[in-house]
Amino acid sequence: MSFIEIDDLEVTFRAKGRLVHAVRGVSLSVERHESFGLVGESGSGKSTILRAICGMAPVTAGSIRIAGERVRHGRAFTRRVQMVFQDPFASLHPRHTIDRTLSEPLAIHGIGDRDAKVNQALEDVGLGRGFRFRFPHQLSGGQRQRVAIARALMLEPEILLLDEPTSALDASVQAEALNLLSRLREERGLTFLMVSHDLAVVDHMCDRLLVMKEGRAVEQLDRAALAGGTMQAEYTRELFAASADRLTG
Repeated sequence: MSFIEIDDLEVTFRAKGRLVHAVRGVSLSVERHESFGLVGESGSGKSTILRAICGMAPVTAGSIRIAGERVRHGRAFTRRVQMVFQDPFASLHPRHTIDRTLSEPLAIHGIGDRDAKVNQALEDVGLGRGFRFRFPHQLSGGQRQRVAIARALMLEPEILLLDEPTSALDASVQAEALNLLSRLREERGLTFLMVSHDLAVVDHMCDRLLVMKEGRAVEQLDRAALAGGTMQAEYTRELFAASADRLTG
């Protein structure tokens, strides 16, 4: 039994008066401590899968299980699963200090020793306690994303859902954030389910990946297949060729 199991997932909702079939019968499994990537063009349904896991998108068919149990959203789920969003500025309250942002999950869950935990969280993401009483607008994009990562880790979750966590950052800052995430996964034994359109990011971060198109699973690859270019589907080859062109262009 895999740690995360998604079977025949369907997500359908109404948007602007029309029915959107965002995810169509997708199945995947993620092992404990693994980093698994979801790759595809915009609108392929990859981010919708993360939102369905968190209860932010309606599951109309299929199932999502963690450690063999169907997902039920509540405090226990929040302690176990956290999400890091694409835009670090939009995901942080502009009028809350970093201290309040990091302390809030602890207060909601009745966890004590907040001062020590906030200071340690800032140290863990490479910021230090000097950032504690700053506001988001006083931080760079990379620093804001480090705060977002720290907030996601405050409750010591087992799973991080990463929705394009570095795409809003400059290339040099992106590398720093990815290295930070890799280190934290190793140190804390985390399991990652990561969405990205950038295959260089997926190659750096993920053990396996699922390619998606128009809400459907196209092909699953491991890192060796990615490195060797042994993909089977024509769409996957086109996607990887376009990514290689961007990297060399």
